[in-house]
Amino acid sequence: MTRRKGGTGQGAAGAGVVERGAVLDVSALPSYVFGARSVMWWGTLGVVAIEGVVFALAIGAYFYLRTLADAWPSGFPPPDLAWGTINTLVMLASIAPNQWTKHAAERRDLATVRIGMLVCLAVAALFLGLRVLEFRSLNVAWDSNAYGSIVWLLLGLHTVHLLTDFFDSTVLAVLMHTGPLEGRRFVDVAENAVYWDFVVLAWLPIYVVIYWAPRF
Repeated sequence: MTRRKGGTGQGAAGAGVVERGAVLDVSALPSYVFGARSVMWWGTLGVVAIEGVVFALAIGAYFYLRTLADAWPSGFPPPDLAWGTINTLVMLASIAPNQWTKHAAERRDLATVRIGMLVCLAVAALFLGLRVLEFRSLNVAWDSNAYGSIVWLLLGLHTVHLLTDFFDSTVLAVLMHTGPLEGRRFVDVAENAVYWDFVVLAWLPIYVVIYWAPRF
């Protein structure tokens, strides 16, 4: 805030001199926030929007190719339901520990966050193990025909997201156990949980397309 000195008797030398007034003290404000007030939250939302469009385009490509084929799936049986369904149920169940960890981060509860991150990592490792079995039960190779290519693409795209979140969660777990334990690390954990919810929910339409669309 500034004010300009002037008035009678000031003279030429005093004209135009500027004095600084009171300064707003913001030192007591937090250096990090959660939710929509955080830049990280908006960044995560942007990533979710972009990747959601990519998934939608891949699903659209699947149905476009289906309209061009005389038979679908072309010369191959549909994927086995067992491993894909089991993995879907496990993913849905993972939302509970994921949200538990998110709420702990918002409370700055370090001990609970550390436990929650390890639980989420263990569950993510289980997803990836089941995903290997899913690839083996697709009953078609990626280069067999257009059907095989698009099915492998859909499953591969989602697997990349699983791997990305597993790597991100591993880094966060290490940081939460070793430091530096800056307050914004709790924001990182909370936003990582938001991204994981997206990965799980994005899987549901992909699961329907891969495993059930060929049966109708």
